[in-house]
Amino acid sequence: MADERLVLDEASVPDFPRGVKFRFNKTKKQWVILAPERLLEPDEIAVEVLKLCDGKVSISTISDSLAEKFQAPVETILSDVTEMLQDLADKGFLVA
Repeated sequence: MADERLVLDEASVPDFPRGVKFRFNKTKKQWVILAPERLLEPDEIAVEVLKLCDGKVSISTISDSLAEKFQAPVETILSDVTEMLQDLADKGFLVA
């Protein structure tokens, strides 16, 4: 039986699955996502989003917070955040 693709939407509550860690690398002075045999170095924008992925708040709430912080249209932020998080979920770095 094939695994079904996790599809995120604004009500999804993203979190890091067991074995995946989002940490600040003090040596390199940058944020990283650590997974078994994989390392991802997210850019500054992705880091702002990932800091809010705590398994408690929805993508909608994350987007509202970022739209307020950066004074940007919430619809644009919601679309961009959902797309980015979906890409990470597709690669196994996030669950919801």
